[in-house]
Amino acid sequence: MSPRPKIGLDLTTILEAAGVLADQLGIHEVTLANLAKKLGIRPPSLYNHFDGLPGLRKKLAIYGIDMLYGVMADAAIGVSGTEAVLAVSKAYVNFAREHPGIYEATLLAPDPEDVDVQQAGAKIVDLSVRILQTYHLEGDRALHAVRGLRSILHGFSSLEQRGGFKMALDLDESLLIIIKAFLAGIAGDSPTKP
Repeated sequence: MSPRPKIGLDLTTILEAAGVLADQLGIHEVTLANLAKKLGIRPPSLYNHFDGLPGLRKKLAIYGIDMLYGVMADAAIGVSGTEAVLAVSKAYVNFAREHPGIYEATLLAPDPEDVDVQQAGAKIVDLSVRILQTYHLEGDRALHAVRGLRSILHGFSSLEQRGGFKMALDLDESLLIIIKAFLAGIAGDSPTKP
């Protein structure tokens, strides 16, 4: 007997299921066939929500970016300055730890130039600029600092996910030291030191 469509199956439910697949099996196992099987539907039913695998990957990337933004924004509530940067950095790395497949999906949008993908990512950039305001960075300097912070966080997360940190040292302490060194560097380079 073939699967029957589930009543009330919406895009959010589909993306949640795709996220679970990605986190459990890896992003490359998120196929229309695997997702349909997980949802108990036929693969053609998914075309009601997006245009094939590229459409699924785009929606999953935006879903993941929105999730990442949410945990970063929550971490920034009630803190400022260095404390905010440290809290947001920890939230970013923890998101990658807890949702490795979804995190990978945020990096693999079929078309990173897509307006919807850029709008989702812009929220994270704006949040990052705001938490770095203590360092009095303006214009391009602020964006360079955001790129630097993102590079650190992505590099750390990527190395950790691939087993690159084998020594018996606390990873969270390493992250804290790295972020503080980065902040000291941009503070020392700032025309008006915080």
